[in-house]
Amino acid sequence: ALCSSTVTDCSPSVSLILCYPVLQWSGPPWTVYMHFWIVVDAQPTEAERETWEEVDVVLQDARAILDELQAYKGAGQEIREAIQNPNDEALQDQAWAAVVPLVGKLKKFYEFSQRLEAALHSLLRALTNETYSDSMQHLEREQALAKQFAEILHFTLRFDELKMINPAIQNDFSYYRRTLNRMRINNVPAEGENEVNNELANRISLFYADATPMLKALSDGTTKFVSENKNLPIENTTDVLSTMASVCKVMLETPEYRSRFSSEATVSFCLRVMVGVIILYDYVHPVGAFAKSSKIDMKGCIKVLRDQPPNSVEGLLNALRYTTKHLNDESTAKTIKSMLQ
Repeated sequence: ALCSSTVTDCSPSVSLILCYPVLQWSGPPWTVYMHFWIVVDAQPTEAERETWEEVDVVLQDARAILDELQAYKGAGQEIREAIQNPNDEALQDQAWAAVVPLVGKLKKFYEFSQRLEAALHSLLRALTNETYSDSMQHLEREQALAKQFAEILHFTLRFDELKMINPAIQNDFSYYRRTLNRMRINNVPAEGENEVNNELANRISLFYADATPMLKALSDGTTKFVSENKNLPIENTTDVLSTMASVCKVMLETPEYRSRFSSEATVSFCLRVMVGVIILYDYVHPVGAFAKSSKIDMKGCIKVLRDQPPNSVEGLLNALRYTTKHLNDESTAKTIKSMLQ
């Protein structure tokens, strides 16, 4: 049965809850009903409120982080002039003065990844505990938290998309580290070192060296959550992830639902969340998302991505190609591998 209520369009911060689609699973002959709906502004219940308020603070800051990253221009010109004129102290000073505040921003982004991981842990604790018998009950009865989980994934994929198309980030930080080391060797005081010392610089450098740093932080965080909560069946976590992936896929591939969105931003939101939960699932499930036994319909999800305008999803396809854990396993079907080539 299909829900008769109207599905309204929504902002990119909408939760990914779908209204009564019937999902036919391959394998055992049962039908899974999802009693979810799109909620523009899901309000937390009293049971959810403490976790919701904790995560909401992080999500409020997430929007500002994306704005700052999008506006990040870098110090490319100052760095080039300093490198081309190594004996010109004025140009060296100009480049350093340009880079130090930018490194402060990069430090802020890195530290935010740690806050995001902590928020993810809070949501996973709520959505995987034994309060309800299965993942669908959790997602139905804790809609506000499900929405926040989706928003974290949307932020993560969007952050990494912006980072990948901005080479200035790594160039600026590399110049900062080289200059800092040179100053140290020459016993020159470096005001910027108070902002980012050598030990922290090493950690930040590793963070930005990854093609998708926020996604890696979340993947590692999800893996850590599972390993630290051995009393919880791993299915509690993987079922939440696979259920959300299925909701996204059905939403995007079914004209009935897709046609009700007037905003492409909502489509992008759904696509990012779908890819995000696939990658997290692939990290924490023992055999990953691409195995035959996976509860995620990977062929269907990849087809949904392939059906979008190519320029709009290349970053998401690359995330599946290069940041998943099990794609290149021998057990992965050749058809799935070929779909991602």
